[in-house]
Amino acid sequence: MLVALGEADMALGGDQGGSIRMPASFSGIYGMKPTHGLVPYTGIMPIEIYVDHTGPMTASVADNALLLEVLAGPDGYDSRQINVKTHPYTKALQGDIKGLKIGLVTEGFAQANAEKDVNAKVKAAGKKLEALGATVGEVSIPMHMVAPALWMPIGTEGLTQTMMWGDGYGVSRPDLYVTSLMDFHRNWRNRANEMSETTKLFTMFGTYIRRYYGSRYYGKAMNQTRVLTAAYDQALGEYDLLMMPTTPIKATELPPVDAPRELYVERALNMISNTAPFDITHHPAMAVPCGMSDGLPVSLMLVGKHFDEPTIYKAAFAYEQAGDWKKM
Repeated sequence: MLVALGEADMALGGDQGGSIRMPASFSGIYGMKPTHGLVPYTGIMPIEIYVDHTGPMTASVADNALLLEVLAGPDGYDSRQINVKTHPYTKALQGDIKGLKIGLVTEGFAQANAEKDVNAKVKAAGKKLEALGATVGEVSIPMHMVAPALWMPIGTEGLTQTMMWGDGYGVSRPDLYVTSLMDFHRNWRNRANEMSETTKLFTMFGTYIRRYYGSRYYGKAMNQTRVLTAAYDQALGEYDLLMMPTTPIKATELPPVDAPRELYVERALNMISNTAPFDITHHPAMAVPCGMSDGLPVSLMLVGKHFDEPTIYKAAFAYEQAGDWKKM
């Protein structure tokens, strides 16, 4: 399965009811968010060009690596593909992980809504990786806690200008524009009442900011993102991989049909605090299932250096082969 990865969950707060749970951690799914631009985005409707990533979601690490091997590389259309470095990813699925250094990011376990059982499962996975030969230590990256605040102006203003007012594509890029999709999407203006509460909110908020403040907050956030990227790069200079919960919480129930707007928005955004930072720093990150709690899956996230997906696959494969994740 090929999916567009990012924080598109904020646009999902539709009118579904009942007790269906949102897929905060997909059961048995290995999801790779590759380095930004590694996989071409051509033909996929953007949300925000700087944030959007494309990557594979599969039932095994081997399938994931194989699919990325097929997908990765420049396509001649996507202007975001700059100095792309591809690898034979399936070759990373061999040997042991002895000597691999993995840093547990302190702040990744300290989110305001973090659940103790989720943190415990991910830390137990760290112990398992240590038993397999990796060196696992703790590393503090204070800027990780403010990263969502940097993501917000980029995601909000980018979504408004590109996906909404820009008919799904925006301007100023020599990409392949799918005009039929642009024409279709433009019709949202005639059906705005049918959009999710979060899409309405972000579109109005982004429009308000642009009208009264211009793009200064987008620019300020983008400038600070360089500092954030450097903070992760510094930690990745000491460790081969960084690790934390993919989501600080287990899957939550979808809001009922008559839920207040506040609940829709809260449910759409309460799982992205650990993943959003790497949308804007563009580091590759992979979700790896690592246990069950209360009948729901828990997932760990492995983050690597730019274009170093092979190291992520190496660790993920070793963990996968160590046993049935549902029993860990």
